[in-house]
Amino acid sequence: MTMAAPSTTKGSQGPALGQKDFYLILYNALCCIGWAYILALGIPSFISSVASATSSGESIVEALKTAGRQVYAATPASAGWAPESTPSLANVLFYVQSAAILEIVHAAIGFVRSPVFVTTLQVGSRIVALHMITNSPNAQSQWGAALMIFSWALVEVPRYLFYVTAIVTGDATKKTPFPLFWLRYSLFAVLYPTGISGELSVFISASKCNTFLSLLGEKNKSIMYWYAMVFPIIYAPGALPMILNMASNRKNAFKKRFAKPPPPPRGLVWPVTETKPNGEEVRSSTPVAKEILAAAISAVNPELAEKVRKEKKWRFGYVKHLVAMVESQCKSPEDALKVANAGLNKAYSLFQFISKDGSKTTTFAGAMSAKNDTTFCTGFIKGELTSPKVRKLEVGYKGKSISGSELKEQVKKWVDYGTIEPSAGEAICNCVDNSEWLDLSDKHFVLLGAGSAMGPFEVLMSLGANVIAIDLDRPQIWKRLINRAKNSSGSITFPMTKEQSSCKNEDDMFASSGCNLFTETPIIRDWLVDLYPGKSFTVGSYAYLNGALHVQVSLAMDAICRDLCDRRKGTSLAYLCTPTDLHLIPKEAHDAALTNYKEFSKKPFCMLMKLLGGKKFLRKNVRN
Repeated sequence: MTMAAPSTTKGSQGPALGQKDFYLILYNALCCIGWAYILALGIPSFISSVASATSSGESIVEALKTAGRQVYAATPASAGWAPESTPSLANVLFYVQSAAILEIVHAAIGFVRSPVFVTTLQVGSRIVALHMITNSPNAQSQWGAALMIFSWALVEVPRYLFYVTAIVTGDATKKTPFPLFWLRYSLFAVLYPTGISGELSVFISASKCNTFLSLLGEKNKSIMYWYAMVFPIIYAPGALPMILNMASNRKNAFKKRFAKPPPPPRGLVWPVTETKPNGEEVRSSTPVAKEILAAAISAVNPELAEKVRKEKKWRFGYVKHLVAMVESQCKSPEDALKVANAGLNKAYSLFQFISKDGSKTTTFAGAMSAKNDTTFCTGFIKGELTSPKVRKLEVGYKGKSISGSELKEQVKKWVDYGTIEPSAGEAICNCVDNSEWLDLSDKHFVLLGAGSAMGPFEVLMSLGANVIAIDLDRPQIWKRLINRAKNSSGSITFPMTKEQSSCKNEDDMFASSGCNLFTETPIIRDWLVDLYPGKSFTVGSYAYLNGALHVQVSLAMDAICRDLCDRRKGTSLAYLCTPTDLHLIPKEAHDAALTNYKEFSKKPFCMLMKLLGGKKFLRKNVRN
């Protein structure tokens, strides 16, 4: 069984409702009433048929089957609450399920945030099942029809009612009544399997029904047969992922429902994009992202920038604009710098910086240019190990450390296989051949996000480097970092809220160490600018967060890197690149990706994925 995509609106976050909201309330309410009517006919008719069959001597199992065969033909008269025979269950079912086609339209024109492709698949499978049961007497008169109809109706009544309350209250997660919320995200566990079973029975029954098979004439029965049987084939691999996806949605919804209220915004934050009538400030990432990207592109192509601003379906359409931006940057080094500078400058001017007590709000650019009276104290720990006279590069692989010629041979295999790029392999081999490069005792590395699991802290400590660590003010983080530094030949320097000499013990030192890239960005920058005069810093950005928070921490790190490059000679930068929408890559990587695509495209399983998934799966991930 499938369910249409949610019909909550993008603009219904507050109590003020627009024409679109009233339309969607009416649509969802009418659909809810239609499905409730189906239950009002079907359930009494079913109970009456079971009672009649058991009184005639049938077993309960046979009575249930008999009653199930009669549900599709239910009327007010058979339900026992009106003498009329219309509107029948069959007629209402046809119209109310056909109305779900409008959900595809809603997604296509932007009334709701549902993906058009997924919504089309979900609604389309229901329409196919409806077409078969409407035109197949065999499908109508078998027990699976009742299973399908009841499963659909029991899901749809609370679903549409949930959408109505979500639009009216403006919050689908926290303000909808909990019983309705629970039903919306829990009924699938039972009704998905029963609905799928009912739909399969309708497909199979229709494939054996001469009336249905003859819809296109006697000569075209085979076409109708395969039309009916192709869906059980599709359902087989698709049912479990659909149920698991709903289970994941349920987990996320309940997590959001009972999540603690977020703390008040402090430090570097997204700008206010809307203020609700109740005074609540909304900080949406979409309009800000559009404006920053448009500003970046407008530096070299104002026409493309205008397309960005006019994009209505940003959630699903932003990627093409990112690609257009990168293509614009690739035309010349000058254009690349123009785009980057314009985008960053816009970000600095749009993002806000709120003081720790919440009393002052300014632009992020203003906060970074303001004079700060607060400063950090400096903590320092020197490693207790002696630096080895001879170092060698070792890499952990398959449970052991490999080095020397063995490592170079393995690197060659990795390069040949495509695990790493040739330039990476060459760099590793150069380090093997030049062991003196592995002594970093005279180098200083600033690690923004020193405790990151993907960062180089461990490697730098093993090579005797001088690490200047920036990470959150959490004692457990600094206990790990400082203890690791002690067990090395390197050193660690870190910001503290008080003098290291005034700490009562190590636990006090751990508790007094660290800082916050969001709330203390200017102070961190000032501390780093004045630290170790005359020394060259390599500044690495390794902090990582999910979603919109990553944009904030990335902007904070960029501000620190920018000012260190301006104010300290010899500053170099390092980044931890993570997979994103697009990257510039070497020609070798481009050609290898094309080769792999051609090779995998010929495999039967991949061909099936591409056929069923349309343009969503097995796509080329490189372009010229």
